[in-house]
Amino acid sequence: MNNALPCRLNEFVNESTYQQMVDDMLKMARQLGADQAEVGAHASIGLNVTVRLNEVETLEFNRDKAIGITVYVGQRKGSASTTDISPASLKSTVEAAISLARMTQPDPFAGLAEAIEMAQDIKPLELYHPWDLTVEEAIRLSKTCEQNALAFDKKIVNSEGSTLSSAQSYHVYGNSHGFLGYYPTSRHSLSCTVIAEDAKGMERDYQYTVARAKELLDKAEKVGIDAGERAVRRLSAKKLPTQRVPVLFHATVASGLLSHFISAISGGRLFRKSSFLLDSLNKPVFGKHIHIYERPHIKGGMGSAPFDSDGVATKDKDIVLEGEVKSYILSAYSARKLNLINTGNAGGVHNIFIKPGEEDFDALLKKMNRGLLVTELMGQGINLVTGDYSRGAAGFWVENGQIQYPVHEITIAENLQNMFKRLVAVGNDVDKRSNIQTGSLLIEEMTLAGT
Repeated sequence: MNNALPCRLNEFVNESTYQQMVDDMLKMARQLGADQAEVGAHASIGLNVTVRLNEVETLEFNRDKAIGITVYVGQRKGSASTTDISPASLKSTVEAAISLARMTQPDPFAGLAEAIEMAQDIKPLELYHPWDLTVEEAIRLSKTCEQNALAFDKKIVNSEGSTLSSAQSYHVYGNSHGFLGYYPTSRHSLSCTVIAEDAKGMERDYQYTVARAKELLDKAEKVGIDAGERAVRRLSAKKLPTQRVPVLFHATVASGLLSHFISAISGGRLFRKSSFLLDSLNKPVFGKHIHIYERPHIKGGMGSAPFDSDGVATKDKDIVLEGEVKSYILSAYSARKLNLINTGNAGGVHNIFIKPGEEDFDALLKKMNRGLLVTELMGQGINLVTGDYSRGAAGFWVENGQIQYPVHEITIAENLQNMFKRLVAVGNDVDKRSNIQTGSLLIEEMTLAGT
């Protein structure tokens, strides 16, 4: 058995072949009557290893290829995709897209982004850092991670496993404006989940590390120890009475609040009028101290990209400045629907930050004085039409600025508009593992539903 990763990306993907496939499909679309067309191709290879209780539970190699085309016949749109990249399959995929377009109703807002918006000067963003990982090394690192978690404390009684993943991908996009863009990416991660037990019951928790480059991952030992520590800290959790209290969202869960905000100002929700933040542009949603911004070109960033999925150049922007919404999150289509300027966010956002304050985590606990520290959220009780927010939570009770004991089986509820207005502090303990990066977030008051 060959214990190496199936191959490096450049051994699996011939870049010039993929670029030629995109160009060929665009030409076929024009010949078959498309007025405009766009093609996206994707290829990836990866290795995933999961170890549980020191035994290999799963071992997966993957090699994936896919290519898709969207055509516009007048203002009629049709899309088709395939995982078979043979010439005959590519031809039939284009024909299927053309056929579908001719059966759809015209959409006055359909079509490619404007040619002038296409990315021109595509600079390398250092998103590709391959790892020549062998199966043996992946197993060893996963075992080391889990062993350190299990050895952390005698109260760690079981494991749900430790998983190491390494993936490399290649992305190509082209359209009939003559735009052709492409770049490779990599993503590596290691995680561990364990179960702790004492006389009052069992609790589970986890830890993970993720990065573009293997050198930026936390050590396997640290991931395991952190997972064990987090699980043990949750033992002997108590319930709380229903009350109104300040709530501090730990940095590891705080990005969820920002993602709800981003969803609420995204074009699709706005033109469908399914957001509680309709007509919020240039209006205050947060306090004046809040600054949220996008930086798509950070080298090695988890969300970095030189262009969006329409081929539009990504660019730095302020989304919230001094508490006011300064930019929605728009694609070419949603911008046309709303009669606004395209923001280059087809396919999502690229590295969102909220400016941290000067207070660290301990200072935020002192600032809160008495209230709930949330370290885990459960359920999906968010209604973005009304802004109502209600989720199961677990964490720690805080008195006199100090953590007192773990708590569980509680629900926190409030309207997101009120939560944003009552966001009184952003910590400098930024969690950098996500496309949306934030420190801990202190909300002035929420309803805590318990016993």
